[in-house]
Amino acid sequence: MDLICKTVIFLLASLSLGIDGEFARNFITIAGPLPSELAERLGLQDQVLPKDQQGPGMAAAQCQPDLVASELPRYFSPLRELGVTHYKVLLPWARLLPEGNATKADGAQVWCYRQLLEALAAAGLRAVLVLHQGRVPGAVAAQASGRNGRAFNKLFVEYAEFSFHAFGDLVDAWLSFSDLPEVLQSLPYNDPQEQVQAVAAAHEGFYTTLHEMISPVGGKLSIALEISTVQDMTPSELLSVSLQDSVDFVSLSLQYHCGNETDFYKKLSEFQSVWKDKDILVFSLKVLDCASVEENPFIPAAAIVTAINKEEARMVGCDVNDFLDYFSEVLSETNTLQENLDAVLAPRSSYQTVWEMFAEQSESERDSFLQDVFPRGFLWGISTGAFNIEGAWAEDGKGESIWDQFGHGGHVHMNQTADVACDSYYKTSYDIYLLRGLHPQLYKFSLSWSRIFPAGTNETINSKGVDYYSRLIDQLLDSNIEPMVTLFHWDLPQALQALGGWQNESIIDAFVSYADFCFSTFGDRVKLWITFHEPWVISYAGYGTGEHPPGITDPGAASYKVAHTILKAHAKVWHLYNSKYRSQQLGKVGLVLNSDWAEPKTPASSEDVRASERYLQFMLGWFAHPIFVNGDYPDMLKAQIQEVNQQCSTTVAQLPVFTEEEKSWVKGTADFFGLSHYTSRLVSAGANGMCTPGYESIGNFSLHVDPSWPQAASSWIHVVPWGLRRLLKFVSQEYTGSKIPIYIAGSGVPTGDTGDLLNDTLRVDYFRQYIDEALKAVKLDAVDVRSYIARSLLDGFEGPVGYSLKFGLHHVNFEDSNRPRTPKASAYFYSSVIEKNGFPSKALGRSSAPVVFDRPVPSKLPNLPASEVPSKAKVVWQKFSSQTAHERDMYFYGTFPEDFTWGVSSSAYQIEGGWDADGKGPSIWDNFTHVPGNINNNDTGDIACDSYNKVEEDIYLLRALGVKNYRFSLSWPRIFPTGRNNSINSHGVDYYNRLIDGLVANNITPIVTLYHWDLPQALQDIGGWESDELIDLFDSFADFCFRTFGDRVKFWITFNEPNIIAWLGYGLGTFPPSVKDPGSAPYRVAHILLKAHARAYHTYDDKYRASQAGVIALCPFISWAEPKTPSDPRDIEAADRYLQFLVGWFTHPIFKNGDYPEVMKWKVGNRSELQNLPSSRLPVFTEEEREYIRGTADVFCFNTYSSKIVTHSTTRLKPFSYEYDQELSKTVDSSWPSSALSDHRAVAWGLRRLLNWIKEEYGNPPIYIIENGVGVKTKLDVNDNARIFYYKTYIDEALKAYKVDGVNLKGYNVWSLMDNFEWVDGYDPKFGLHQIDFDNPNRPRTPKRSAVYYAEIIRNNGIPLPKEEEFLYGEFPDNFWWSVATAAYQIEGGWRADGKGLSIWDKYSHTPLRIGNDATGDVACDSYHKIEEDVEMLKSLKVSHYRFSISWSRVLPDGTTRYINEMGLNYYERLIDALLAANIMPQVTLYHWDLPQALQDVGGWENDTIIQRFKEYAEVLFQRLGDKVKFWITLNEPYNTAYLGYGVGTAAPGISVRPGRAPYVVGHNLIKAHAEVWHLYNETYRAKQGGLISITINSDWAEPRNPHNQEDVGAARRFLQFFLGWFAHPIFKNGDYNEVMKRRIRDRSLAQGLSKSRLPEFTESEKQRIKGTYDYFGLNHYTTVLTYNLNYPKGVISYDSDRGTATVTDRSWLNSGSIWLKVTPFGFRKILRWIKEEYNNPPIYVTENGVSERGAFQFNDTWRMHYYRTYINEALKAVALDGVDLRGYTAWTLMDNFEWAVGYQEKFGFYHVNFSDPALPRRPKASAKYYSQIINCNGFPDPATGPHPCLEQEPEVTPTEPTLGAADSVSFLGLELTSQNAEIALYVLFALSAVGALGLALFAYKYGKSSKRSHKQSHMELSNKM
Repeated sequence: MDLICKTVIFLLASLSLGIDGEFARNFITIAGPLPSELAERLGLQDQVLPKDQQGPGMAAAQCQPDLVASELPRYFSPLRELGVTHYKVLLPWARLLPEGNATKADGAQVWCYRQLLEALAAAGLRAVLVLHQGRVPGAVAAQASGRNGRAFNKLFVEYAEFSFHAFGDLVDAWLSFSDLPEVLQSLPYNDPQEQVQAVAAAHEGFYTTLHEMISPVGGKLSIALEISTVQDMTPSELLSVSLQDSVDFVSLSLQYHCGNETDFYKKLSEFQSVWKDKDILVFSLKVLDCASVEENPFIPAAAIVTAINKEEARMVGCDVNDFLDYFSEVLSETNTLQENLDAVLAPRSSYQTVWEMFAEQSESERDSFLQDVFPRGFLWGISTGAFNIEGAWAEDGKGESIWDQFGHGGHVHMNQTADVACDSYYKTSYDIYLLRGLHPQLYKFSLSWSRIFPAGTNETINSKGVDYYSRLIDQLLDSNIEPMVTLFHWDLPQALQALGGWQNESIIDAFVSYADFCFSTFGDRVKLWITFHEPWVISYAGYGTGEHPPGITDPGAASYKVAHTILKAHAKVWHLYNSKYRSQQLGKVGLVLNSDWAEPKTPASSEDVRASERYLQFMLGWFAHPIFVNGDYPDMLKAQIQEVNQQCSTTVAQLPVFTEEEKSWVKGTADFFGLSHYTSRLVSAGANGMCTPGYESIGNFSLHVDPSWPQAASSWIHVVPWGLRRLLKFVSQEYTGSKIPIYIAGSGVPTGDTGDLLNDTLRVDYFRQYIDEALKAVKLDAVDVRSYIARSLLDGFEGPVGYSLKFGLHHVNFEDSNRPRTPKASAYFYSSVIEKNGFPSKALGRSSAPVVFDRPVPSKLPNLPASEVPSKAKVVWQKFSSQTAHERDMYFYGTFPEDFTWGVSSSAYQIEGGWDADGKGPSIWDNFTHVPGNINNNDTGDIACDSYNKVEEDIYLLRALGVKNYRFSLSWPRIFPTGRNNSINSHGVDYYNRLIDGLVANNITPIVTLYHWDLPQALQDIGGWESDELIDLFDSFADFCFRTFGDRVKFWITFNEPNIIAWLGYGLGTFPPSVKDPGSAPYRVAHILLKAHARAYHTYDDKYRASQAGVIALCPFISWAEPKTPSDPRDIEAADRYLQFLVGWFTHPIFKNGDYPEVMKWKVGNRSELQNLPSSRLPVFTEEEREYIRGTADVFCFNTYSSKIVTHSTTRLKPFSYEYDQELSKTVDSSWPSSALSDHRAVAWGLRRLLNWIKEEYGNPPIYIIENGVGVKTKLDVNDNARIFYYKTYIDEALKAYKVDGVNLKGYNVWSLMDNFEWVDGYDPKFGLHQIDFDNPNRPRTPKRSAVYYAEIIRNNGIPLPKEEEFLYGEFPDNFWWSVATAAYQIEGGWRADGKGLSIWDKYSHTPLRIGNDATGDVACDSYHKIEEDVEMLKSLKVSHYRFSISWSRVLPDGTTRYINEMGLNYYERLIDALLAANIMPQVTLYHWDLPQALQDVGGWENDTIIQRFKEYAEVLFQRLGDKVKFWITLNEPYNTAYLGYGVGTAAPGISVRPGRAPYVVGHNLIKAHAEVWHLYNETYRAKQGGLISITINSDWAEPRNPHNQEDVGAARRFLQFFLGWFAHPIFKNGDYNEVMKRRIRDRSLAQGLSKSRLPEFTESEKQRIKGTYDYFGLNHYTTVLTYNLNYPKGVISYDSDRGTATVTDRSWLNSGSIWLKVTPFGFRKILRWIKEEYNNPPIYVTENGVSERGAFQFNDTWRMHYYRTYINEALKAVALDGVDLRGYTAWTLMDNFEWAVGYQEKFGFYHVNFSDPALPRRPKASAKYYSQIINCNGFPDPATGPHPCLEQEPEVTPTEPTLGAADSVSFLGLELTSQNAEIALYVLFALSAVGALGLALFAYKYGKSSKRSHKQSHMELSNKM
């Protein structure tokens, strides 16, 4: 009977379309929805609800997902047998979104409907999903009604999008609505027209969304219309206008009355006339009044077909429900028939079917190339594996993996390891950069199990590893790339391998728990999961051949056991996801199986055919069959193993057996089939015996290759593209059908490590051919392939062959610690395949779509009067030149407006090359560079970067950067070879069209310069820019460009740097055309350039602006001019004059009055007269010309690089010169950082001032910085720190100008995209964000670190305040100690008083050339005689403690206890008593560097007898002072004693002769001395005195110079271990030096020929004695450094060479009075946290922290207040956020004092000491009051909670009302301020809140030196410096 049914269905199909097999195959036969009884049982009543029950009031039926999953497959499978292809599913809007809100979906209902759809898919049926039928849900109607209601169409589209995301992968076709009359009536609108419009808009909205969504599935969309509906109620627009363009086919509900055909034909005919070109699906067919249907179902079927054919309807499918209802009654009789039929049609195996399908193909047919594209939504990807690329094998807590051990065991080619690999762990942003260039939709990468669970189990979770993957996933999503994440890519934690690895079944639970963690942690963002990557490789190579770790060779047993375990682990993880995560996360889980294609060696041999099939079953079926077929191994595999074991005397192979329960558990556990394929094999039946265990012998096959197949660098890969198509067809036939999509998840080819590593044509050909075979499988064989993922993003560590095989699309240089990545030819090729979605048959024509991108809106700029002399812009110097360095350099955080345009620039001659290619004419630069001697190194631009041939490559880089615009120039002689429009070169025009189209396609705005210096030589031959004829010629060139490119180019620059053309080309003659006429030609040329510019502007304005709506400007070069003496008006005038001559020359005529600046006319005119000339050398514009030139720019563009210091000067009258005419001289400050060009020094603050000058001078026009950058002179420049510092500071100054000053800045462009030809300097200076290898003919482009940095700035749209830098309000713990510190030698003086002995510092400071200004500590601050004054200062500060040191030689003059100097001891007793009387606790340092000279005379700290001397000295102090002192510090900064005193000799005793030995000996003795004194106190005095005792260690914090470089990260770690760890590790850890120091010093010592390490060793008993000798961790910290690796020559023996690091500082960090001290608060928190983590959270007391200044006394030390505010706040964060046990803070220092080798030049004090007054008066600085306030508040009370009583009254200040600019309010440190106030805040940084008027007056009065001006005045002055 079902045969009859099939026949009816076939009849419907074939008759409708003519008997055409192809159409009949694609004909849709549609059934559904579910029968009511079944639907009710499953809780899916919505499928059959009567219309009157739908809508607001319906009760929620409980869906039964388990029943759905178990019952529906049984119901659906017979339908497929009957020939049904599709099934209707009615989606219940009201159930899925009960509140009508897509964010509040009912997850259970969503899950249930997914189960329903999956059951359909499993049965081979495709879903037709109806989004809504009948009445609109009440919640939706309610939201859509009323005045404030949301439009119905928006609500529907939101619901439809939700449905698409939830179910789209399982849906073949969509219907927006069915049962339209009900829908319309239920809408909350009265007007029928409005109802119709609402439904039409809703439908169209979803149509647009569906077809614009880039998605792996798409689907076609329709709406269900009834013929009656069509006639009765449609206004014509619903059909013919509204819906014609928004359906992919028409769905029609038909009623057919037997015997009433005429009416039926008529209605159908009317319907057809409306929808003439659309395919029709008969969505619902009711056959009425047909008594005969039961007797003969063919009659109505044939009648309907005839009726439809009669109307020539394009019917693509039909509803067959009515036929099925009849057949269902008699189905039970059909079984025997079906069985008989099956017997007749005995199945051939999938392999035979596929092999036979292709066996007859001719070679040309097989290898023909298909020009076509993949389906919309096809996914392109690229892959990597964790162990191949990450490196960082033991960083941040990662555990060891089996690959780590394998590499370290010497099992890899050349003993290579994956320790660093591509360093991707530190280079996430670099890899994302490459991915953005490539722009795939997917990135497949793996998680390193041992990076997340170091020991393999969830007992230890490594949060830093988790953070790494989280950042990677977030950055991928941010770049619109979907992560496809592999849980296991071969790198098992070694800890699990030790338990047996995959041979131990307990690993299954470990894997499940790891997967569970990953799903829960990353699953909110990851929607594609792979459990195992290529498990065959694990089983075969890891446990069969042993080539891979764990290196087990057991192909007969272990190999199969491992596969069995993996299959069960996979299934368990799939079920975990399915039951626990799928309903919320809606992701997919599959696995990736690798397989070759197997082709019979002898096609005629049935043995070889069977062997080929066996090979596939052993390779692919082994894993695929259990999962995709029946839960068990393939019969062929089982039979073969059984046969082998029977034939051999022993068991050769042991194939484990699945229980029935396991089979059902394993079957169906994949949502997609991931396929990895590289090559093919020729297979023959096995020749060798089967009894030796081995892959081939067990399978009884032999493998061969065809000698004609090209071989790759790897012996196992031959290039056999057609094998992929056959394999895909086999997978589809055998495993997936139409149910499960196939993802090609690994495909690629390796190249070797010799030859051309970048021009990888083999790989390009491989991808072209293999991708095309995949395309054939999709297009010709109907295989459901959804993705192609290329291997690999990068060259990496390739297992046993190490780095010798390269699979990457990007080359990695493993010799360079930066691991630079360079795109290969294959990267550019693959990105173009992705862009075109395959291989379109013809080159796609230029897009006719309108160009939409951010562009400036042209508006006429105001007419401005001529500038005064000096101009009103002199206010800029008045405002900024008096800034302190602190105010000027303070870093500012913020972002630019949304429409800000970020770009990068280049120019034609500098990058294009192709100097004579394709008909290009010569330019003046071609001719100039071809003359030897004109250019550095005789370089030319003949090839340059070869951009003429590299459009794809350049766009790749631009896409990677994420720029919004690209500024480039057109080469005039490339377009008009002779310069005239009678010689148009179409090749040149094509090049620019390709470039512009590529930019527009990637949403990059082209900014096009018409003239960037490369004049056609033919035009130079008629006089060049000295000839008026060029005005017309330039205009005709511009006109052609506007006409040709202006439909896409909306931003034009006429001339780049016309001031440079005029001066260097015609004045100095250093540029072509080399005219040397400095007094006249520049002015003449500029005159013509201005007129040419104006002509081009007017041409655009008159002919093109109305249609093209672009903007046009010119772009001068400007350097800022800073007056040498800002207080000298003549220097201010000179600076203004410099700018008027430089830029006003061109911008004054254009932006002001059409004429040159008055000062130019005046100076040139007067000097011409003095030179006895009849008229001025400056030409004159006529009135008409002035009017013509004025206003010919829509925006203000300029290029800037540096600044000059300018002073007035009387210059020579002869020779005549534009330069002399300016009457000034220019210099630079030698402290400004230099660059590759001598006149390009980095002066970031000059940019802010320049932007302000333009604002003031030209009325704040829209401003674009078109070029800004820095050149570096070096061969290799990938780690270009200096460039990053340049951009970091320059962009910040631009940000200040925009945010704080209200400058109308619209865009910023970096110079340049890549290293290029830098004019007369050739290729020496490198300005690029990308490095070009000019020695390589391919001109490879490698991103530098600055490119990655700039891309980040673009993504952030500026420099937002990092979360960790946000200020934290809060208080320290109640018992927190606040202190201030000094040291004996620095303050006491009295160097010979009262019997004091000499110290090493007495001797050192009396040694010539040791101390700055020959200062000594003889008197210092004279604190020896000023106890009372010092204590008064301490009381004013409100400190709870005071840290000071005792002078050893004041108490024991010769260092020994032979004589105790009671007078000296008495001084300290009096001081301590005074402190205690003031309720201030003493903190006493025993040793602060001032060793008695008598002890130094016997060797000092190099002589270990000092240990006993120090112990004796300490005992004296404990005995005499210990009852009053409860806090002792043994040694202050032992590092400085050892390194500065005995290593480099810059501190006493000044020894530097043994820099590689003495510091270590001294350090050794210092540690032992400390330990002895600690034990003395601990054992003898602690019980009685109850104090604390420990050591104070100093350290900078170290950041890696390049945080993306493992070597720099290692250098930072080493720096810390050699600095802080040198002393902390023995004391706070294990009594011994850290391993880093021991290993480094030992290795270098042995390499230097020594027999043992130069680092002394502790004995075991010494280690025990040293370990734990602390009560707290004393820390002195001031600053941070950037460190990098520095390899010293082997022969250098020193501490520095042992450490092997060098340091730099970041240019954006604030300076201080000390060259070594940069203001870096963030480092304070980091070092505190590091101590906590490294030394098990000891109690910490910060014992010094502070900042210095130099120069004259300034009372208002805002920089110091800023320092303490930010550093103490970081300490608060360490306590409050990081859990650091910080108990006290000590500021350095109480008062200015003797700062060691710099004498009195650097001042750290809260109190100023006037050292030129013998009385040494002390006077508080503003910071003293500020610190006392912090102490008073115990931190920083939150101002949001109102004024805190601890804060004293703030001074009242009435600022002048600012005139607001562009930025009316600015967000600054969490406050909304006016830009004026933000500026004040920026400089003063809340410091003034500390300077209470009353408090300061009292302070100043109390210490006797009244200020010469009141603090109020100084405050006002400060605020006027803005």
